Amino acid sequence: MYKVGITGGIGSGKTTACKVFEILGIPVFYADAVAKEIMCKDVLLVAGIKSAFGEESYFADGKLNNKHIAGIVFNNEEALAKLNALVHPAVFRAFDAWEETTPKTVPYTLKEAALLFESGSYKMCDATVLVTAPYEMKLKRVMQRDSVSAEQVKARMDKQFSDEEKSKLAGHFIVNDEQQSIIGQVLTLHQQFLKAAEALKLANV
Repeated sequence: MYKVGITGGIGSGKTTACKVFEILGIPVFYADAVAKEIMCKDVLLVAGIKSAFGEESYFADGKLNNKHIAGIVFNNEEALAKLNALVHPAVFRAFDAWEETTPKTVPYTLKEAALLFESGSYKMCDATVLVTAPYEMKLKRVMQRDSVSAEQVKARMDKQFSDEEKSKLAGHFIVNDEQQSIIGQVLTLHQQFLKAAEALKLANV
């Protein structure tokens, strides 16, 4: 099945774009939400996290001790890389399992991931979409949404590739600057992906 990866920096509005694709009948795999879920449910991943970061990484009820993990990885790139090396393969497995349950009548699927390029998972997609927005606009959106300071948002932004870096890897773009229509841009891409998906289907017959 034709796979499209979609990403964007924090506050870019990639989730909004995904909702439009869903309205068009395209299933969306929300990698970041799934990652949070499997960090408590995937037996191999749980064991790996406990081994790397200690038994206190989880509470007695099995829930992830986010504060403990964040305290270790936030300003430690080596520790963060170790965590990502455990989580990303588990998310890949979850995506493959999800794909298997997707109806064959669906023309293509969408994988939404904040770290689509950073994790290397874009290489498993047939096409990629980058949602962009002006820096100050993204900053303001996240500050209002999460009730956090500009410094906190910037610290989170620094953990991801810049739009410039992502642009070098992306094949398609959606500009979410509150001037251009997201719906219109998604509809245009949808038609392109339908054609590409059909071409792939015919090539595999």
